Amino acid sequence: MGKPNFSEDFKRDAVHQITVRGYPVREVSERLGVSTHSLYKWMKLYAKAASQTSSVDHEAENRQLKRELARMTEERDILKKAAAYFAKDAR
Repeated sequence: MGKPNFSEDFKRDAVHQITVRGYPVREVSERLGVSTHSLYKWMKLYAKAASQTSSVDHEAENRQLKRELARMTEERDILKKAAAYFAKDAR
């Protein structure tokens, strides 16, 4: 059983998830089935190209933050309704 060969595109995509999208290395490692050591090694190789695009990629970050805000707002509204329901039962 030898070490797996990953394509250059796979490596670049993994580095992109860490450097541009902001996912933690450990999470990407678990999700892709790659060691964290390999990811850090790939980051050294491919981070220059990714960092150039990340400085321009503010729109993607903006979209991600808007999605997160919408999810958090929905969770807050659900919790407010639940608190009101249980407060009504307590009386």
